[in-house]
Amino acid sequence: MTNRQIVIAELPTDALGPEHFTMTETATPEPGAGEVQLRVVLMSIDAANRSWMKGATYRAAVQKGDAMPTYAICEVMQSNSPKLAPGDIVAAEATWSEVITMPAHKVMKMPKVETLSHLMSVYGIAGKTAYHGLMSIGQPVAGETVLVSAAAGSVGGYVGQIAKALGCRVVGIAGGAEKCAWVTDHLGFDACLDYRAPGFFKALRSACPDGVDVYFDNVGGTVLEMALNVMNERGRVICCGAISQYDTENPTGPRNLPGVVVVKRLKMEGFIVMDFAQNDAKCLRAMQHWVGTGQIKVTEDIVDGLENAPQALIGLLAGDNKGKRMVRVSSDPS
Repeated sequence: MTNRQIVIAELPTDALGPEHFTMTETATPEPGAGEVQLRVVLMSIDAANRSWMKGATYRAAVQKGDAMPTYAICEVMQSNSPKLAPGDIVAAEATWSEVITMPAHKVMKMPKVETLSHLMSVYGIAGKTAYHGLMSIGQPVAGETVLVSAAAGSVGGYVGQIAKALGCRVVGIAGGAEKCAWVTDHLGFDACLDYRAPGFFKALRSACPDGVDVYFDNVGGTVLEMALNVMNERGRVICCGAISQYDTENPTGPRNLPGVVVVKRLKMEGFIVMDFAQNDAKCLRAMQHWVGTGQIKVTEDIVDGLENAPQALIGLLAGDNKGKRMVRVSSDPS
């Protein structure tokens, strides 16, 4: 029995393309002592995948010949551990593969939910990133203005909806008029601005007449630079990602550091979702409540087929997704 996986054919030096990936076939890995064999069901597609190809970050750099790492929802097929049994649903740091094996202590058994993909989106890495970053670093207060970039993306959409549920005024930033309309009409943001449109900074100032108290940054670059200029004194800037900088060898901005941080006494903090794992149960309770009351709408962008993972990532970097993007590698367990 063979196992398909996608590996890095060549590390990109500029924009990511299909030529940087190749599909390979290997023998299906059998679990050893204390290990489990997992069938990959859903793989997370994230801008961070691209940053891992540029060098070491919070994890080791991805090298030529490596199977692309990913966060995945999997089904246990074989288990050599008393902690897990065939049929269990787990989350794991996997690869773009159909089947993987790993030590049982490195996977997390997941709760039963009606819709499996929600473990990847609203109750998974996207929802937890939004909640932990906004609540633990941003600490929004009802009546404050919260600004969110990549507002139509997997994390930004939840950030804005959480902030609205807390009583904040929420302004989004997205690419294109159609996306901006979707963010306001479907997700319920108070306003959403097209960063590609002429006069974006003027529109930003107009949409935030009382300034910005909390900025959740997913893009970096010139958008971050402009956002810093509209922050209020003692505002909080949450640095979650820098998608505008990942797919280029010529990163830009922001040029107004550290001056604006000092003058406005801003708090600017980066984070990784695992930093706040101790609050995961609190996050799940809150997200389930808001989904149940309709204050949070779940939006998912599911691409079928392992072979389509490279294009799913390339498209994500170009901003063609709405909501959490993932690849369905195999059918959901019955």
